[in-house]
Amino acid sequence: IGQPITRNAPPMAPQQTPKQISDGQRQDWNRVAGGWEKWDRFFDEQMAFLNHRLVADARLRSGLRVLDLGSGTGYPALLAAQTVGSDGTVIGIDLAEQMLNAAQRKASSLRISNVTFRTGDVTTLPFAAASFDAVTSRFCLMFLPEIQKAVTEIRRVLKPGSWLAAAVWSAPDKNAYLTTPLAVIKQFLDLPPPDPTAPGIFRLAKPGELVRMLQEAGFVNVVEEEFLAEVRFPSGEEYYESLMDIAAPIQNLFAKLSEQQKAEARQRIVGSIGQFRRTDGIALPIAVRMVSARK
Repeated sequence: IGQPITRNAPPMAPQQTPKQISDGQRQDWNRVAGGWEKWDRFFDEQMAFLNHRLVADARLRSGLRVLDLGSGTGYPALLAAQTVGSDGTVIGIDLAEQMLNAAQRKASSLRISNVTFRTGDVTTLPFAAASFDAVTSRFCLMFLPEIQKAVTEIRRVLKPGSWLAAAVWSAPDKNAYLTTPLAVIKQFLDLPPPDPTAPGIFRLAKPGELVRMLQEAGFVNVVEEEFLAEVRFPSGEEYYESLMDIAAPIQNLFAKLSEQQKAEARQRIVGSIGQFRRTDGIALPIAVRMVSARK
């Protein structure tokens, strides 16, 4: 919600190299870029609190030079650009150029000129040492095949005393927004249990996991908080539609179902969402790990 909320990656089979994993992710996220752009305003309204929290945890202020990792369609890079103002700059990087094209269109429509977007690999950042005043990352780090390498790179490009602020998904049992469709699909497909060390939505869900990696890389003042919230939809049908537009891993699994199974799965997903109904619509729980650290 890098942006994409339901990003996932295929389990890292022994024969898959980090580059092969990244290439697969790039293809998946380019494929759903149009869906992300379609739903952008909705998710900006629903998830704005995360962008503001990241901007605060990174200690952003006027005049800073900021790097945003996994920018997707532009968050929190665009809010960061507004925060640092005309005297500051923001660079947003992501694997998927189609996602970044959407981010650039959004920046243009908002008349934000101090942000640039470029494709790149977080594990080999193309920037000089100590060249940024802050780094932000929303729902990106858990998808990386080499997280420790990326964390080391983040520390390298940060100036001494500056901050990283990152958001990653917390435990599956606290994220009905993400897990409900997977539970239904498992009724039709025999899915192997996920490899806890493979890139994916919940790769950094374990308490202290990202904290340990940051400390091993030399970061100090590392703070972690589990941040509970909700994503709201007018109806279960609208939730399902957004899911099928933006969730590349769900699309990949649905492709394995027959047309009859797809129709039945849709009905079951919409039905199971009903347990989260409120008087004003559907309120789906999410749990996010907010982690900040200083170089």
